[in-house]
Amino acid sequence: MLVTHRFDPTALREYDVRGIVGRTLGPADAVALGRGFATRVRRAGGTRVATGYDGRVSSPELEAALVEGLTAGGVDVVRIGLGPTPMLYYAEATLEVDAGVQVTGSHNPAEYNGFKMVLGHRPFYGADIQNLAALAEAGDWEEGAGEVSTTDVFENYVQRLFAGYAGGSYRIGWDPGNGAAGPVIERLVQLLPGEHHVIHARVDGTFPNHHPDPTVEANLADLKRLVAEKRLDFGLAFDGDGDRIGAIDGEGRVIWGDQLLSILAEPVLKVRPGATIIADVKASGMLFDRIAALGGKPDMWKTGHSLIKTRMRETDAPLAGEMSGHIFFAQGWYGFDDAQFAAVRLIGAVHQSGRSLTELRGSMPVLFTTPEMRFQVDEARKFAVVDEVLERLTAEGADLNAIDGARVTTPDGWWLLRASNTQDVLVARAEAKDQPGLDRLMTAIDDQLARSGLVRGEQVAH
Repeated sequence: MLVTHRFDPTALREYDVRGIVGRTLGPADAVALGRGFATRVRRAGGTRVATGYDGRVSSPELEAALVEGLTAGGVDVVRIGLGPTPMLYYAEATLEVDAGVQVTGSHNPAEYNGFKMVLGHRPFYGADIQNLAALAEAGDWEEGAGEVSTTDVFENYVQRLFAGYAGGSYRIGWDPGNGAAGPVIERLVQLLPGEHHVIHARVDGTFPNHHPDPTVEANLADLKRLVAEKRLDFGLAFDGDGDRIGAIDGEGRVIWGDQLLSILAEPVLKVRPGATIIADVKASGMLFDRIAALGGKPDMWKTGHSLIKTRMRETDAPLAGEMSGHIFFAQGWYGFDDAQFAAVRLIGAVHQSGRSLTELRGSMPVLFTTPEMRFQVDEARKFAVVDEVLERLTAEGADLNAIDGARVTTPDGWWLLRASNTQDVLVARAEAKDQPGLDRLMTAIDDQLARSGLVRGEQVAH
């Protein structure tokens, strides 16, 4: 009898599979995903897949169902157990396997979970994910009986992180937010010189202290308090699956993703003069100017970790990053986003600068910026609205970058309007030299939305 499966279409995202457990995602989906992914691996000539999972309550059950599907699809499975997503990427890069799957809800609320995949050291996303759904609906799956083994890569991973250390001795606060990075951070700080204070390191999928998303400033309150009370040099935070980093300086000021990249770029470009460094369209103009001033080639690219990784291969970029805190190193690392490795390299970059992180943050240009603003829009309209905006701006002769939505440069600064690839929202951001300029940029965004029949409404969460 032909076995088929239908995924909830809302769970099929651009960069991963992700849904609300018990509503749009469950063990049957994990089995079907395993069957489909095993089929893709085998048809690409592969035979072995590594699996890992994050600290969410539902993750062990979903990982077991995933393994059931993978082995039924005829591939052998190497289970690495609980850990951050970059540890799974590390396993896929260093073990004798052909692919990897991490069960993770990333930075989403506790009721979410999902799967991030990599095949042949390359991200598995977009059309690949839609193909898994097509295979499931057709029941077009390979058959087999794969074997299961367990490998502990934890210590090798942490030692490899530390092998990249080129920093001095600092007093640092660390907050993994009860996410999967907690045990890795606790072990890593045993190796690092200096004085280290770790909070919320116990893995707890209910996230009892705060939501593990370091790009939301409210989630950094505990870290700010720790740094202030202990008078630490700076603090580092991590998202639920350890692939996004957040940071604050000794005064509690947030150092956003593009600002981190501006600090990390300098030592990279000393080793690779003239190299390309990539940042997404949401990044500050300050960053692109800084990369150019350091002799690098700034490359503005589309938002999305899978898209950035692909672009890194195309341009041979040693470093890339996003406003969301995904930092990608190909120099001294494997080209994937790893917040733990980014932390190690950030400490080294601060040390090599000869200044404190607080001084580096204080020397950055004072700019008037909005946070990333996200507004609900009908799914059927979100890309059409951006197309309408682009058409009008082109006709008006605007200074326009259309690589991912509309990024418009004016004498005041720049503004961005793009469609999210993962939610039914439009994303906007603006940056100016002063408040009146920022107000004018926001007026320009509102004007474009109005001309497409929309009003900038209530913001929505990630």
